[in-house]
Amino acid sequence: MEKRCGKDMNLLERIQEIEKIQGSDANKVFTMYLNTDPSDPDQQGGKWKIHLKNGLHNFERYLQEDENKEELKQFQNIKKKVERYIFDHEQHLKRSVVIFATADEEIWFAERLQIRVKSEFYWEASPVLDQLDALVKEYPKAGIILAPHDVVKVIETSLNEVGENFSYELDLDTEDWKEKVGPRKGFHSSGLGSRNAQIDNFKARFEANKHRWYKDIAAKLDKQAKDCGWEKIYIVGEKDVSHELDVAMNKKVDEIVHKNMVDQETSKVIHAIFG
Repeated sequence: MEKRCGKDMNLLERIQEIEKIQGSDANKVFTMYLNTDPSDPDQQGGKWKIHLKNGLHNFERYLQEDENKEELKQFQNIKKKVERYIFDHEQHLKRSVVIFATADEEIWFAERLQIRVKSEFYWEASPVLDQLDALVKEYPKAGIILAPHDVVKVIETSLNEVGENFSYELDLDTEDWKEKVGPRKGFHSSGLGSRNAQIDNFKARFEANKHRWYKDIAAKLDKQAKDCGWEKIYIVGEKDVSHELDVAMNKKVDEIVHKNMVDQETSKVIHAIFG
């Protein structure tokens, strides 16, 4: 299996870069956590717009009263950029917006996240990362493995966002796991009796060889976990299948969900794990 890691996983790397940056009193960092979750009762009627307006206005008024013209100019430049970002993405907001910014653009981090945050605004010498660090710990880089017998689906996720999503299907002719492309193969036959015989034959072969077959795919999944730095591993599948795969993997499985969700929407699978 080639190394395939979530295309959006660089978000964690960007956060790590933000953590290394130190601002100064002469070049302060604006930090914004904005709750835009439409399912939050406290956000009904677009209240997040009021929180955003008040949060930005309060800093601007304070700096005007402080008569620090250079600092006020820096903040107003950032304010315009933040307002433009929100305007451009207003129709595609998720559950929150997190922004870190400096006037000289050494820092510009703006992300719409699928996680609720507490609305907070800061104007400090350094970025305020408390909430973001807590979210990274609560929603780590993870691999979710869905295993319904002869198909294994992998969903990579971080910060409640989907990174990569792909499947492997057992080829009974070669007895190898191959990446699944297009519709799943079925038992093709014009006669119902013949089809039933094929299914019975498949079940018999699967029972006889499942330990070896699961060991093969487990080795591939272990390598995937190592290459892509999964911090957590979850298996979702029926009890017998989940147990077989758990035993076969060398990597520690953090949680098993006894459900067959391979045909469910990815968002529902992630919700079953992280809520």
